Amino acid sequence: MTANAAGPSVLIIDDEQGILEVIRMLLTNNGFTAHIARGGRVGIEQIEAIGPDIIISDIRMPDVSGAEVLSAARAANPETPVILMTAQATLQSAMHAVNEGAFYYIQKPFRNDELLAIVHRAAEHRALRVENRTLRQEIRKRDRENLPIGQSANWLAVLQLAATVAPTDSTVLLQGESGTGKEVVARYIHEMSGRTAKPFLSVNCGALPESLLESELFGHVKGSFTGAVRDKTGLIAAAMGGTFFLDEVGEMTPATQVKLLRTLQQREVLPVGATEPVPVDARIIAATNRDLERDVKTGQFRSDLYYRLNVIAIHLPPLRQRREDIPLLVDAFLARGKDPSKTVSADAMSAMCEYDWPGNVRELENALERATIVTNGAVISPDALPERVTSRSGEHLVRDVERLDPTLDMIERAYIKWVLESNSGNKTRAAEVLGIDPSTLHRKLQKMEGSA
Repeated sequence: MTANAAGPSVLIIDDEQGILEVIRMLLTNNGFTAHIARGGRVGIEQIEAIGPDIIISDIRMPDVSGAEVLSAARAANPETPVILMTAQATLQSAMHAVNEGAFYYIQKPFRNDELLAIVHRAAEHRALRVENRTLRQEIRKRDRENLPIGQSANWLAVLQLAATVAPTDSTVLLQGESGTGKEVVARYIHEMSGRTAKPFLSVNCGALPESLLESELFGHVKGSFTGAVRDKTGLIAAAMGGTFFLDEVGEMTPATQVKLLRTLQQREVLPVGATEPVPVDARIIAATNRDLERDVKTGQFRSDLYYRLNVIAIHLPPLRQRREDIPLLVDAFLARGKDPSKTVSADAMSAMCEYDWPGNVRELENALERATIVTNGAVISPDALPERVTSRSGEHLVRDVERLDPTLDMIERAYIKWVLESNSGNKTRAAEVLGIDPSTLHRKLQKMEGSA
């Protein structure tokens, strides 16, 4: 039974009729709906019959103990707070009761105001648990609908712009640090467009060598190179009528940039080894964590391609600039994880909200996955989080860089260096944390060494 007009319902279980009547009168006079059960056996029957919002039970009863009542209550509804009371309190029994899931442990005789304050806190606790459950259900619904998660002002501004441009066929350039959710926004644009019934295909331009990337993008004809044993349709052509997402477009070589420019200008692709172009009808969305405008000035990226891609520019804020979205993201990741029943303690949530997340949403998701795995109980504590999150040591590197008025490239270099150091130089593990292919990390490290 949920809260009604007379207030939350409370089931009082004790083997002494006098105690039952005193507590019932106290709670009734203070707006609660009170039920009584004499003895643990009757109490368990009442739990199943009325489903109270809160339970108050004595521990020592002749037929069924308070520990058994607690177990039955948690089996019936884990969200129901159980307050245990006894005349023979010890620190050990109190700790055991709390570890078994009791909301509070109070010793007889108690003051009326003391018990009343505990019951009020239990009611607030239950209301919060119900609200969190509702929120998780809403997040699951959002996830099924493929909607990006967040309610901060700057994130909602991103989604509003994305929704505005979605019905058009304009090329979109998504800019932001690694892990900020560029592919999520790209999929959102696709889902909000008139192309949603057609394919959404993607490629990571930084994960493939030049020859393989060209074949993946534009296709090839049989015999055009060693291993080309049959014709292959490129991904851009395969996305006919739909959307094609070019991730890490700033990693393209100059030769591939030229071919992509032709595709955007002519709306056609020329497969490797072919002499006749193939018409395409795919909406192009590109993404980068690089400062392409700076790369244009240094000659690393073609200016004509940049202006073709940068028709509609959307900048995604880093997670440290949308901290109010962290609890929503945490709930979403838990809801779709391997154990959706797990929750995060207040201290752990506070640590996650204070940490700067240089790896952004991807780093948050990885940290939460780790915490879920190492947590045996139902509640994830700060100890289950990576040390860099709870110690906040990883923030200082990024903050030092920020004071230099950095470019995205400077921040990326600082973060890669820090992740490598945090993983004892293990490049394979560092690539996993960064969310990139090991070959991409190798290429980035070579570039960093070359410009050092």
